[in-house]
Amino acid sequence: MASKAVYSHRDPMLKKRDDFEDMLEERRNSSDLRYALKCYTPVLYKGLTPCKVSELKQMVLQSDQLGYVITQVSKEKGVTLDEVTGEAAAILEEMAQRLQLSTVRFFAFTLSKVFKTLFRSICVNEEGLQRLQQAIHNHPVVLLPSHRSYMDFLLMSYILYTYDLALPVIAAGMDFMGMKVVGEMLRMSGAFFIRRSFGGDKLYWAVFSEYVKIMLKNGYAPVEFFLEGTRSRTAKSLTPKLGLLNIVMDPFLKGEVFDISLVPVSISYERTLEEALYARELLGVPKPKESTSGLFKARKILSEDYGSIHVYFGQPVSVRSLAESRVNRSQFNLIPRHIPTRPSEEILSFVNDSAYRLVRAQEENMVLKPWVLLAFVLLQKQAAEEKQGTALDELTEQAVWLRDLSRQYGAFLHWPDHIPPSEVVSSSLSLHRGLVRISEGRVQLALEQVGGQQVPGETRGAITPEEELLNKAVVILSCASYRNQALNVFIRPALLASAIHTAASNRKQEIYNSFSFLRNMFSNEFILCPGATVQDFEEACYLLVKTGTLQINQQEVLITERGHRTLAFLTSVLNPFLQGYQVVCRFLCEQDGLTEKQFIPAVRKFIIKHLLTGRLRYIEVLSSDLQKNALAALIRLGAVQKIKGGEEQGTLKLNKVMLNSLEDTLAGKMPRQSCYVKGPIEEQGPYYSDLRYFQQFIFC
Repeated sequence: MASKAVYSHRDPMLKKRDDFEDMLEERRNSSDLRYALKCYTPVLYKGLTPCKVSELKQMVLQSDQLGYVITQVSKEKGVTLDEVTGEAAAILEEMAQRLQLSTVRFFAFTLSKVFKTLFRSICVNEEGLQRLQQAIHNHPVVLLPSHRSYMDFLLMSYILYTYDLALPVIAAGMDFMGMKVVGEMLRMSGAFFIRRSFGGDKLYWAVFSEYVKIMLKNGYAPVEFFLEGTRSRTAKSLTPKLGLLNIVMDPFLKGEVFDISLVPVSISYERTLEEALYARELLGVPKPKESTSGLFKARKILSEDYGSIHVYFGQPVSVRSLAESRVNRSQFNLIPRHIPTRPSEEILSFVNDSAYRLVRAQEENMVLKPWVLLAFVLLQKQAAEEKQGTALDELTEQAVWLRDLSRQYGAFLHWPDHIPPSEVVSSSLSLHRGLVRISEGRVQLALEQVGGQQVPGETRGAITPEEELLNKAVVILSCASYRNQALNVFIRPALLASAIHTAASNRKQEIYNSFSFLRNMFSNEFILCPGATVQDFEEACYLLVKTGTLQINQQEVLITERGHRTLAFLTSVLNPFLQGYQVVCRFLCEQDGLTEKQFIPAVRKFIIKHLLTGRLRYIEVLSSDLQKNALAALIRLGAVQKIKGGEEQGTLKLNKVMLNSLEDTLAGKMPRQSCYVKGPIEEQGPYYSDLRYFQQFIFC
C-alpha cells in the first residue's frame, strides 16, 4: 500500500527504518556465472499489455497526441506531414531503449566482479524491495534514486536483477550515447537517451513525453530517472527538476491510470569514486567527456578500497494520495486529452511541492558513515587555522559527541556501537587516507601533500601560490562533499542557531524574522520545501528544546547553560555559506557590465585574490556550485536581473543598494570586516542591518 505522506514525523527519533542485508555476501560465496544465468522471473504489472520494442515505437508514432503536434509543426514549417513524421521517427530511434535480457546478464556478471573488488559490502533494505515488488504488481512505478555517482543507475539495475524485480527503463543523458560499444550496451540494458535541453523544440518534447507516458501507462517497465537532473558534485541534494515528474504524473491527472507509485531511493557511498574529479570540476576544470577509452583508463580504481554502499528503497508514494484535496482533475475534462496544454499554476505548484517532498524523503534515508562526522570536525579545525592538527583522542571525543547529537536529530547513522569509538575513527581515517595526514598522534587534512609526488629525475618548476591554493581546495572540497551529506540533518537547527546569533534580541518574533530571512536566502542551497517556513522553524525549535539547548516560552528564546557548545557547532555549519554569499555580494558591488557567462571565472579570480591575502577564511567558497546558487538567490530576490534580448542579452543588471544591504544583513553573523578578518565571537559586534527593508522581497 502506498504511503500517503512523504514525510510528516514530528520527532525524527520515532522514525522506523528497515534493517540492511549485504547482497555481496552471497556473491562472494557462489559462482558469478551461475548468478548471471539464473532463472529470472520478475513479478510484472497486473495491467501489463505485453509488447516488443518495435511495437512500443509504433504506439508512440501512432498516438493522437504526437499526431496533433506533427500536424501543428507541419503547418508552422510549411513541410509535409510525411517529412515531420519521418523526423519524429528519427528522434524516437535515437532515443529509444532496446532492453535485452542477454545484455543485462552480461552486466550482472561483469558488475559482480567489479563490485566485489571495489566495495566491502552493498547493503539493501529487503523490506523496501518487498514493498517495491508489491507496488510494481499493483500500479505503474517510477523509481527516483538520489544521484551522487556514475555508478547509481548500474547499481539500481544490478539490485533489481539480483532480487528478481522488473528491470527499469532509465532516462540517460545523450553524453553516454556517444560512448562506442558501451553506449549501445547501456541502451540494451534499458537506457533511453535524451538531450540535456530541448529548447523550443516542441516535436522533440512531444516524442519524448509520449514515449515515457506510453511505457508507464502500459506497465512496460518501471521508469527510472534522477529527480535532481544531474549528479550532485557536492553531495548536497540539488533543486529538483520538474519536467520528467510532470510527464509521469500526467497519465494519472488525466485519468488514464488509477494511480502511480513514486519510489524514492537513497544511495549512500562511504567513499565516492569521483571524489577528486568533482572537486576539480567545482574549481573550473572541465568535466571529462564520457568515452569508452576513458572508462578503460579508469580501471586503476579497481585497486582502491571504496568501503560500503547503502541503498534504501523508501515507502512507495501514491500520486493519488498526494493529489487528494490538492488537485481538481475535472479541469482535464474540458480539453481533449491529445491536445498539449501548459500546466496550470495549480498543477505546477502541486508538482513542485511533490518534488521537494520526494527529495526530502531521499535525504532522510541517506545513511551517514562516521567519516561524515569527522569531516565536520576536520573542516572546522582547518578553518580555525589549527596548524598542529587535532589529537586523535580529542577527535574521537568530538566525533562521539557529534554522533550523539546527530542521532537525537534523527540522522540515519551507521556507527558500529559494538566497536570502540577509537577503532571506528581509525578505520574511517584509514579508508580516507588520501584526505588526511596522521603524525605523532595528531590528525589534520592533507593540505601540504596535494601537489603530488615528484617523479625521480624530473625537474618541477616552482609552484605558484595560486596553484598551491587550488591544490588545497581539491582536498577541502573533497572533504566538504562528505560533510555535506549530513547538512540536511543540521540545516534547520543551524538556521535557527544563526538566527539567534544575528537577532537584535531574544524575542521569539525577532528570531523568527531572522530565521525566515536566512531560510529564504539559502533556499537555492538546501532542500527547503516551499511555503514551509513556519514548519521548519517549529521543527528546529523542537529539536533544540528536546536536546536541552534552548528554553522557549511564548515570547522569548533562551540559551541553556549546556546549550552553548551545540549552538557554537550549529552556527559554524552555516559559516562557509554565509561567507560565500557575502563575498559574492561584495564582488557584484564592484562590477559593471558583467555577463552571466563571465560571472563564475571573474568571481573565482576575486575570491582567490582575497584568500591569498588572508582576507577570507573558508577556501570552500571557491566552489562554483556555491557561487551559482548565490547568484540564483540574488536574481530571485531582485538584487540582480538578467537582461533578455537585444545587444545586452545575458548582461547582469545590478541593484547595488540592495546588494550592499544584503551583504550587511548576511554580515549580521559576522560584521562586514569579519567576512575578511578572523576575530573572536566576542568582538563581532551587534546585528546592525534592518531586516524590515527586505520583508517585501524575502519573508515567506
